[in-house]
Amino acid sequence: MMENQFNFALAAPEIILVIMAMGILVYDAFSHEATRKTTYVFSLCALIILTVVSLMQWNGGIAGTTFYGMYVADPLAHFLKIASYLAVLVTLIYSRQYVVDRDMSKSGELYPLTLCALLGQMVMISASSMLTIYLGLELMSLALYTMVALRRDSLVATESAMKYFVLGALASGFMLYGISMVYGATGHVDLAGVTQVIRSGQAGEMTLVLGTVFIVAGLAFKLGAVPFHMWIPDVYQGAPTAITLTIGAAPKLAALAITLRLLIEGLNGVALSWQPMLIILAVLSLAIGNLTAIMQTNFKRMLAYSTISHVGFILLGLLSGVAANGTVQSGAYASSLFYIVTYVLTTLASFGLVLLMSRQGFECEEIDDLKGLNQRNPVMAFGMLLLMFSLAGIPPLVGFHAKLVVLQAVISAGHVWLAIYAVICSLIGAFYYLRVVKVVYFDDPAQGVPGPDTSWSFRSGVMSVNGALIILLGILPGGLMALCVQVIDASLKF
Repeated sequence: MMENQFNFALAAPEIILVIMAMGILVYDAFSHEATRKTTYVFSLCALIILTVVSLMQWNGGIAGTTFYGMYVADPLAHFLKIASYLAVLVTLIYSRQYVVDRDMSKSGELYPLTLCALLGQMVMISASSMLTIYLGLELMSLALYTMVALRRDSLVATESAMKYFVLGALASGFMLYGISMVYGATGHVDLAGVTQVIRSGQAGEMTLVLGTVFIVAGLAFKLGAVPFHMWIPDVYQGAPTAITLTIGAAPKLAALAITLRLLIEGLNGVALSWQPMLIILAVLSLAIGNLTAIMQTNFKRMLAYSTISHVGFILLGLLSGVAANGTVQSGAYASSLFYIVTYVLTTLASFGLVLLMSRQGFECEEIDDLKGLNQRNPVMAFGMLLLMFSLAGIPPLVGFHAKLVVLQAVISAGHVWLAIYAVICSLIGAFYYLRVVKVVYFDDPAQGVPGPDTSWSFRSGVMSVNGALIILLGILPGGLMALCVQVIDASLKF
């Protein structure tokens, strides 16, 4: 008989979040505040409490599996959950004024839905069963679909929500069909059982490989890899910028977590089957993401295609974990983890600047809206320069080191041609990032564009810390990289 199958202490963060989210929802139902300031503060407090709880668990060495192998608490889970809490916290701070100006908080659903999406991400991060992964995925996705359509008076947002919902449902169907086939081939839904059966050679090979294809397709959609990227540009552009940031930051951490759990822990025995799939996804994402971004005039849409190209780099790290001679390189998985964390940090600041420059009745969405920003606000202009340089991979910013560690992993795995290809695509991508810098510094301000708010605020302080981290982690990346390696080695069972 299995012991300790209902260790609720391991799932303390999820339990606390459920209680607090329900409490905030009930309070909000009786609240008469038009701006929902108290609900906003309660949500921030909930995120701070969750950060403290997860840090205490991590420092206390609390780890293990519970709920009959469906839930795992390990260093990877603690690390990604803390990163998710902080990403959501920063997202709420950046988007507060934007939300108030557009009456998006008037009906009160925004903050409880954000916490429900976070709960789904936490379940995904701690999933050690394919069913738990699917449960967390749907919980997160349903909340995000609703949030995209929160501005009921916006036809563009409603259309984006519909596209996101239909394509998301299709991807979920792929994932569920793949899970059912892996279950049919192995007789298990828990990842440890799947791994054991594959290693014993008793799994149905054809069914297992076909199931893996569908699972990779579902994961590619959630990550936003080509050719499952169609939703990203439309949703990023059509959704209110505050919701775009919610979708573009923390959920990426959860998507990487389930990719690591499914492919590296559960299906590592068939790595030779899914590696070529990831190579195709990475090659297409790097090319189409960068080439299509060059043609964009909408800043949010350009960042959407930029996201697709960055997903290509993340996939390069994942596919390099198993070298040509069959040896496993945990450093490759750590490079993908490092890349996603630093990418989320940069994404938060990029969309945060757009939110800071937006005004009531004015959406700072077009690249032309950034014209002459240096003349209007040199501090914001310098911040935009740092972010674009980091995304382009220019030293000494953190984006350069993120690309470097992935390329080192790719070369160590014997895929030298892939590394050369990635460098060429990055050079192409540098064009549209530098174009933004050119517009900010060398163009005259556009007529009718209101100047950015120059007053100091709490949001400005958070933005300053965000920008400082991008510089600091670029100059001293060793600590975070060592932590990523330590977390991967302590958590993933190859």
